[in-house]
Amino acid sequence: MNRYPLWKNLMIGIVLVVGLLYTLPNFYGEVPAVQVSSGKATLKLDASSTTARIEQALAAAGIRQTGIFADQNSVRARFDTTELQLQAKDVIEHTFNPDPEDPDYVVALNLLSASPSWLTSINALPMYLGLDLRGGVHFLLQVDMPGAITKRLDSTAADLRTLLRDQGVRHSGIEREGRSIAVRFRDADLRDSARRAIERFTADLKLADRDGPDAMPELVATLTQQAEKTIQDFALKQNITTLHNRINELGVAEPVIQQQGADRIVVQLPGVQDVAKAKDILGRTATLEVRMVDETPGALEAALNGQVPFGSELYTERGGRELLVKKQVVLTGDRLTDAQPGFDGQTQEPAVHLTLDAAGSRIFRDVTRENVGKRMAILLIEKGKGEVITAPVIRTEIGGGRVQISGQMTTQEATDVALLLRAGSLAAPMEIIEERTVGPSLGAENIEKGFDSTLWGFAAIAAFMIAYYLLFGLVSVIALASNLLLLVALLSMLQATLTLPGIAAIALTLGMAIDANVLINERIREELRNGSSPQAAITAGYERAFDTILDSNITTLIAGIALLVFGSGPVRGFAVVHCLGIMTSMFSAILVSRMLVNLIYGRKRKLEKLSIGQVWKPSN
Repeated sequence: MNRYPLWKNLMIGIVLVVGLLYTLPNFYGEVPAVQVSSGKATLKLDASSTTARIEQALAAAGIRQTGIFADQNSVRARFDTTELQLQAKDVIEHTFNPDPEDPDYVVALNLLSASPSWLTSINALPMYLGLDLRGGVHFLLQVDMPGAITKRLDSTAADLRTLLRDQGVRHSGIEREGRSIAVRFRDADLRDSARRAIERFTADLKLADRDGPDAMPELVATLTQQAEKTIQDFALKQNITTLHNRINELGVAEPVIQQQGADRIVVQLPGVQDVAKAKDILGRTATLEVRMVDETPGALEAALNGQVPFGSELYTERGGRELLVKKQVVLTGDRLTDAQPGFDGQTQEPAVHLTLDAAGSRIFRDVTRENVGKRMAILLIEKGKGEVITAPVIRTEIGGGRVQISGQMTTQEATDVALLLRAGSLAAPMEIIEERTVGPSLGAENIEKGFDSTLWGFAAIAAFMIAYYLLFGLVSVIALASNLLLLVALLSMLQATLTLPGIAAIALTLGMAIDANVLINERIREELRNGSSPQAAITAGYERAFDTILDSNITTLIAGIALLVFGSGPVRGFAVVHCLGIMTSMFSAILVSRMLVNLIYGRKRKLEKLSIGQVWKPSN
């Protein structure tokens, strides 16, 4: 009566074995490691030769490693202690980068799973641990929203210049004045023609007439309130995307990058030990700007004497020479679609090859056609400071959207510039206003406390169930243990990130999962009180309790899905574990416990009583 077919027993057994295998890596913990990856886009990492070089260097230095692992992008060697890790880093750094000024490889400290190779070979990996469990670094970044508006106004001024030229409307100059753009005309008729052309092509600008200081008609354009809000939202989303790209270039696993408020971004990098390197990458705000050089006779000499002409700025060119550059931005890095390091085809000097989008190609073609014989400066703006990378003379019109920048840069500098530009320019500058570092020791303490709370909760539940339901209570406890096993295995297989709220969800799942077994056991007791035979009571208990268990779990799952959809950060981490726990608890409470009960009682045809505790029969 109470027997599962062989295939069902085998299926449940296989699920539990697989769950055990994929749970095991979480018990081995992490050990210090040193990671070697390519530091240049033009240098491909050869895993086999890199592994051999690491082995030889460590053996020569007498440093014992406990395993070397390679993937497509890096090779990692792990060690027993952090002292050995630091010693190995120095040895490997010296081996792979003999010239510190021009390193070919990135040698970084890391943490690596201590799982044996046979588990790693079947892709059994530990789940990711959040910042509060693994340690790492937490940054709060403030986005410069006024800077985003200013940047948009500069590009809008360039677009207006192109628009009026294409529409055949002559103007006497376009300049940005604070948070507005002023366009001068010779007469009011030209101003009216410009107004009609601008209103026909854009709805983001509010236009107002005014008379300039020299009585020339002017059209003043300011961004609408909706346009400013759109720009600010875009700046925040673009910066988040750019940060994702940069961190992906670094190879940080499971970073947390999310919006906080209207103008702040939270970045959490679990497991990162080199905080200075992380700050350097996140804080770099490299953007590209193309401007014309101010070649007015005597202007540079006057600027060097402190009298910078209106509409120009003084910059330093690579090599230390001063250069006077016009403030008007011809083209920005927003028009870039790709940036790759390489070499100049003629001089073989390091260079960066840029590819522009359609609009950028058109703008660049028009600018170079109209300024043949003049110098054009290409600036890299980083951390609020600008540097002229190169300022070549325009020899001919440049079309096709492919541009090369070069001039007194090393191969490493070309690689760094290409990486920053390829990863995406920030739509607005950012500043790190808060920094917190969570040490591995604090993370280990959090794990220990979370593990202890779950262990003691499990022990309390187990003691109660065995005392109250005897053998059926023991079956329930085994089913509960399998639920915990399967939950951890699922989190590991999905490579989910476990945080302290996730551990709280595991503890809560244990308490909720036992409800299903309580319902089943009480239903069996009720059937026995009503006079059913033990075998019939087992069958009826499981079948009639199923609907109640399903209803209660579905309603709880709906609440968990709501948390998952509308929550963020730790709330979503809690919801993921909570939803997975509901599914594993259904499997363990109904299938695993029934399989165990069938194995214990299913073969006994004449069963007198069940070990399910005291069954109180109602008195007549």
